[in-house]
Amino acid sequence: MANDEPTARHSKAEVASLVSDEDERAKLEARNALQQFDLVAKLIGDALATPERPFRLRPSMIQSLHREALNGLSQFAGNWRPAGVEIGQSKHTPPGAHRVAALIEDMCDYVNDNWKEKSPIHLAAYVIWRLNWIHPFDDGNGRTSRAVSYLVLCVSSGMALPGRNTIPEQISTNKDPYYHALELADEADRATKVDVSALEDLMRGYLAAQLVSIFNSAQASKAAEEHFPKLH
Repeated sequence: MANDEPTARHSKAEVASLVSDEDERAKLEARNALQQFDLVAKLIGDALATPERPFRLRPSMIQSLHREALNGLSQFAGNWRPAGVEIGQSKHTPPGAHRVAALIEDMCDYVNDNWKEKSPIHLAAYVIWRLNWIHPFDDGNGRTSRAVSYLVLCVSSGMALPGRNTIPEQISTNKDPYYHALELADEADRATKVDVSALEDLMRGYLAAQLVSIFNSAQASKAAEEHFPKLH
């Protein structure tokens, strides 16, 4: 959803970038991606370490994750967008800036109120769609929505999900199925329905691939040991 590729569905906001050099911007984005993931891991760890305190998704968490993604790249890093925004190659027009804060609160309430009633996959799919639908930032909406969705998925599942090729990484590798699933959810919303089933199916597949990567790594390690036995 953010300016990840020039031809992708991305934010079109009239906000000047703090970095004009493309190489420097790419370096900062790579650095920020690692810092954002570190924060996701910390939030997951903190939540799982205190099971006596029920997890609650808060707007401040979303803003903190965005701040990590846009640190040094946008003057609005960690802040809701100050004006309207368009999404390239999308039929959806995000709501006005004046509605963002209230809509984010509503989204958090949906997650928190349905924490025990809905599945982790549903909650994660809902978050990744709804955050993109609200498009609360001038840039970095996609990166942040994927981070928040993964946070919700892990905490709701009760574990820091193992596997090297994480769901956010898989989405970044090929965004076309992700964009298509978002468009289907947008279409349902225009018909006044909440239907994130396409995103749920997509995320089940991503999760399976992430978990299978553990088995594949274990098999590769075993094969290496058999081929190159340790010397005693």
